[in-house]
Amino acid sequence: MKKYLIILVVSLCMLSCSSQVYVEPAALSSAIARKEFNFNATNAYPTSGDVIGVMNAMPGAMASRMLRLDPGYGFNLKKDLLSVYLPYFGRAYTANPGDATNGGLRFESKDFTVKPSTTKKGNTLLIITPNDQKANFVFNLEIFKNGSAFLSINSNDRQPISFDGNISVD
Repeated sequence: MKKYLIILVVSLCMLSCSSQVYVEPAALSSAIARKEFNFNATNAYPTSGDVIGVMNAMPGAMASRMLRLDPGYGFNLKKDLLSVYLPYFGRAYTANPGDATNGGLRFESKDFTVKPSTTKKGNTLLIITPNDQKANFVFNLEIFKNGSAFLSINSNDRQPISFDGNISVD
């Protein structure tokens, strides 16, 4: 009986450790080639020490540099439109007083470039640069083979921020 229990526990551990596939590989490579997909953000990683200090000072908070996000954040990439809806945690060097509705990274771009490349590990790296925004954003999106992705955003008017998430195809 003890032997069967050990086998059951080991098999459950192995099932929980298997990697999750978010998009089938053929659909993922096709979506990347067409440059039409959605990035769904699940976690945010702010780089500001002030934000991390505030997060860790909250009652019941665990010492962490990661923020879990509600569903609905991310961006949508199409051939002629980049729609971005991401939260922002950090220091902005320029402010728009009186514009409380436009917090975070929320914009649409019709003039952008997408530069694909491959990393040493065989993952796809897309460098997306919107050309019609006041701030100079550079989105570095690394897409892994299972459909998960890591996004880092650099800008000339904000501290960098990074996001974890996954790719979905319409």
